[in-house]
Amino acid sequence: MKTKPLKAKSLSINKTTIFDIIRGTLLAAVISLLGVLILALICKLTTVGNEVILPINQVLKILSILLGCIFGIKEKVKGAIKGGTIGLLYSLLSIFIFLILNKTLDGSSINYIDIVSGLAAGVLSGIIAVNFRKK
Repeated sequence: MKTKPLKAKSLSINKTTIFDIIRGTLLAAVISLLGVLILALICKLTTVGNEVILPINQVLKILSILLGCIFGIKEKVKGAIKGGTIGLLYSLLSIFIFLILNKTLDGSSINYIDIVSGLAAGVLSGIIAVNFRKK
């Protein structure tokens, strides 16, 4: 029995792929911004401790990336690549915004775990968005 040699699929980038990534990243950022505003309002009205805010913030980031991928990816191909890129760009964008708001651009406050977790969440979210969404 002969087997065919494996060929690498083309990783060509077209306009649809770029728009999927931009759309997903911006959607994730907007969803995250709305979530942070709601979380800030809840914290203002209640006495929520810091030990609760950090896990909720992490869940909010992951949920934002997931929803950004689900609603941002229209072309149902290359989900892991698109999702990973969305997660990575979202993480970098949120870090950049955080640095601007803190008025420090030194890079010592960059959390590399956030970048890696955003990338991982994006890859998984992209796979989910491409494979489990209705056509």
